[in-house]
Amino acid sequence: MSIISSLANNFTAAGKLKAAGFNNASLANVTALDSSVALGSLILLSTQTASASASIEFTSGIDSTYDEYIFKFINMHPATDNVDFQFNMSTDSGSNYNVVKTSTAFAPFHDEADTSTGVTYNTSNDLAQSTGFQNLLGQSGIGNDNDQSASGYLQIFNPSSTSFVKHFIARNNYSHPSDYTVEYYVAGYGNTTSAVNAIQFKMSSGNIDDGVIKLYGVKKS
Repeated sequence: MSIISSLANNFTAAGKLKAAGFNNASLANVTALDSSVALGSLILLSTQTASASASIEFTSGIDSTYDEYIFKFINMHPATDNVDFQFNMSTDSGSNYNVVKTSTAFAPFHDEADTSTGVTYNTSNDLAQSTGFQNLLGQSGIGNDNDQSASGYLQIFNPSSTSFVKHFIARNNYSHPSDYTVEYYVAGYGNTTSAVNAIQFKMSSGNIDDGVIKLYGVKKS
């Protein structure tokens, strides 16, 4: 086989590189790959950055393309001290955020002085058939010192289903106003068989002063 023929075999009819014969180093300047190249299971769909924002809404990109969606929170910083970070779902593209939810919540915690530790079930942040916003932190909320913030994720399963409820799982870590680290777990479901197509995030009081939220779709296997 000639060198030209060998090289030609690495391209599709559309001029895209095939996976065979290439490594990470050789792909540095590639702009289009053949569909046979694995690109990972998380597909970044959109990114929003808060700047003294009353709320952040994702009103597009949540559809039947993926069975799972993951929101990643990076250093969510509140303008107001001791507030919670919350979310709610919409079935009408963001006209209303009022999906009925039932959930459960618990948290392990540890203070900087190494004097207080524990794990607690948080009854004030679980919901029972409530249309209100779901708290993602709890345990008195985030501090708003310059170095305090919250980071973590929210995962929602099959939001476009018209047969099943909409399960969600969240795990976040944040800086408590009294200098605790708190890891907060929340799980539950939106009790609706309508498709969920928009999500809103906000603080329980005041603005989101700073922070980044990234929305990913999880590739179907």
